This record gives sequence, C-alpha cells and structure tokens, in this order.
Amino acid sequence: MPASPKLLIDGPEDAKWTIALAHGAGAGMETPFMKAMAVGLAKCGHRVARFEFPYMAARRQGGRRGAPDREPALRETWLNVVNELGREHLIVGGKSMGGRIASLIADEAAVAGLVCLGYPFHPVGKPTQLRVKHLEAIKTPTLIVQGERDPFGNGDDVATYKLSKAIHIHWLPDGDHSFKPRKSSGVTEAQNLETAIAEIDAFVRELASRS
Repeated sequence: MPASPKLLIDGPEDAKWTIALAHGAGAGMETPFMKAMAVGLAKCGHRVARFEFPYMAARRQGGRRGAPDREPALRETWLNVVNELGREHLIVGGKSMGGRIASLIADEAAVAGLVCLGYPFHPVGKPTQLRVKHLEAIKTPTLIVQGERDPFGNGDDVATYKLSKAIHIHWLPDGDHSFKPRKSSGVTEAQNLETAIAEIDAFVRELASRS
C-alpha cells in the first residue's frame, strides 16, 4: 500500500478550505503550471496542498524516469492524502491525470468538491477511447477548467458527452492542455491562468455559501 506522500503547502495554515492538487503523468508538483495554480489560489486565501505519486517521488530521488504507477496505487495514494488532510472543506483535483484519479475517488472519499485542470477525456488522437463513464454519475460538485484546443478533449468532443449535472466546465480561450493559447488568439497564457484561478476561487466560494 502506498504511503501517504509528502505535502507541499501554500497559503494560510488556518484557511477554512484546502485544495489538494496532484500533478499530471509526465511532470511533478513543482512545474511552472502547478506553482502558478498553488500560488494563485493561496493568494485568494486558500490552503493548497501539492503532492506526488510514488513513481514521481522516486523519479525525483533517483532520477530514473519510471512509468506512472498502476491505477490502484494512484487511487490509494489519493485516498491517503484525503485521510491526512481531512475530507471536511477539502477540494481534490489536479492537472490532467492527477485530476482524473481525483475524480475516480471523489465520491468514495466524500470530499466537498473536485477541480480538474485539463481533464484527459480521451488519449490524444483516440477520441473513441473515452474516460468519462464515472463522470456520467458523479455526485461531487465538480469544476473542469479546459482549454478550447485541448487535444485530450476540446469543445466539440465534450459537447457530445452525457456528463453529470454536478459538473461545470469552464472553457479557456484557445487554450491547449496546459491552457496556453496561440499568439494569434489575442489572449495570453498568463490571462488564461489568471482566469483559471479566478474560476476555482469562485467555485470554492460557491461551495462555502452552501455549507
């Protein structure tokens, strides 16, 4: 059984709400994207906890690029993080794979909310290999922030899915899987990141108003 991973904390320790974020498949918790999300949400007054799955932690220690852990180990790691942080006023989520695994345990863990940053609805170039079955019935209040050009699921793709009413999707203009737009779009990467942070903050405050 995977041990509870080391947590990297941003924001006030006494914040009412905690947002736990996991990384994507290819890079760890200290990428510019993950740092921007954590620092931005901390500035909004939220406590943000980042962590790494066992394979990524091992890569950091030994430098070897091992494949991601199997799904059961990824899920168990997430559940350990929930148990450590406490599920009350806890929002789980993360980048790509990290958010997908969070979505698989959200109902089971009975957390307050779920935030997926660039959800991998399907592998790149394989639009029929969907990862949405559990999203059709998920009960946890969910925010998905997605780039309009995301090759893992763009607006045209996602419009055809029958997703749970608990899910709200916010589309970032011309954004790719990491929310980066083309220069010709008239939108900057910084603007899309700021919008993503603002949407998550609004999502948290909406949850707070219900509790």
